[in-house]
Amino acid sequence: MKVMVIGSGGREHAIIKSLKKSSEIEKIYALPGNGGMINDATCVDIKATDIEGAVDFALNNDIGFAVVAPDDPLVLGMVDALEEKGIKCFGPRKNAAIIEGSKVFSKNLMKKYNIPTASYEVFDNALDALKYLDEVNSSYPTVIKADGLALGKGVIIAKDKDEAVDAVKSIMEDKVFGESGSKIVIEEFLEGPEVSVLSFTDGNVVVPMVSSMDHKRAKDNDEGLNTGGMGTIAPNPYYTEDVAKECYDKIFVPTIEAMKKEGRPFKGCLYFGLMLTKKGPYVIEYNCRFGDPETQVVLPLLKSDLFDIMKKVADENLKEEDVVFAKKSAACVIMASDGYPVSYEKGFEMKLPETKEYEEIYVAGAAIKDTKLVTNGGRVLGATAIDDSLEGAIKKAYELVSRTHFENAYYRKDIGQKALAAKK
Repeated sequence: MKVMVIGSGGREHAIIKSLKKSSEIEKIYALPGNGGMINDATCVDIKATDIEGAVDFALNNDIGFAVVAPDDPLVLGMVDALEEKGIKCFGPRKNAAIIEGSKVFSKNLMKKYNIPTASYEVFDNALDALKYLDEVNSSYPTVIKADGLALGKGVIIAKDKDEAVDAVKSIMEDKVFGESGSKIVIEEFLEGPEVSVLSFTDGNVVVPMVSSMDHKRAKDNDEGLNTGGMGTIAPNPYYTEDVAKECYDKIFVPTIEAMKKEGRPFKGCLYFGLMLTKKGPYVIEYNCRFGDPETQVVLPLLKSDLFDIMKKVADENLKEEDVVFAKKSAACVIMASDGYPVSYEKGFEMKLPETKEYEEIYVAGAAIKDTKLVTNGGRVLGATAIDDSLEGAIKKAYELVSRTHFENAYYRKDIGQKALAAKK
């Protein structure tokens, strides 16, 4: 079967490398992909948000299955358009992808179905939001979120009232996130370890994957600006068996049931961003797709056939026993262009090493120029390694980083250290 994967980043590279293991797949196309994927897929210059272009390509190239990986095309309805032409897909339809596409929708969903989340208020104009900060909200820090998609950057944690006022004005008046900020959520600040849990769901059954821990800040010791993610480890030591059971019973199953009751059955990968507070696990956010860079540590641990799982999700016959993970650990260190996430140079030649059996390099931002692989993004690649222990996986990931070279490379030196401290 011919399969196409929509997207261009490290997450998509990880999905493609995992799909390549399936004997059923004869060819994989990446739309648009990037220069670092050319040994694993045929890259096609069609933007991830070009729904018409993707549908035409699928029909003209005998595509039997499509994996829509990024949030934008999912929220825009690419799965709907492909399925209408008879092409099976892995990913939610537009009416279910709203769980990430609108934070107002997801917060109201959780409130309606008693799914634990931070208390909040919704505002559709700056005046009312500022009045709320002035007269009602006296608790800081406080969290201010743009309603729509904002490249993972639409959340501001305001330490005091001045920062909160600035956040409201920049989102709602200055439109720093465009129309995504026409509504905002102001919510209670929660404290505790964060956990990412990706899950496969066919709309009826939900099967959680191995847990992970993201490192969002640009600099060591969780300092600097928020990024798309500077590294990950799996499994997350804070996510114990007891916590997992509580999350399954109080969050995962109720969310899938809530979406069904709302007439928005969710099929695909549903990402649960959780915070383990003193009162128990709370949902910080939902994503309607695989996380990046969580995917780069979760899929290398998957023992089952990813394509087989995706087909069962599409056909609505997923079973818990279809999903099996190795009892090992994985670590991913993101190598970025110095200056990310603000401004950075591109076009530096990349020298990638031969990888060993327990290693993978997932390329996120690269292009081919004069037959050479060059940097072409903020996050350039993820160096991932697997080991029996978390400590071993982290050590191997950094060893892989030491053999990987491009000018202007920057990476955090402390990926996984918080997780190691939690295990002691």
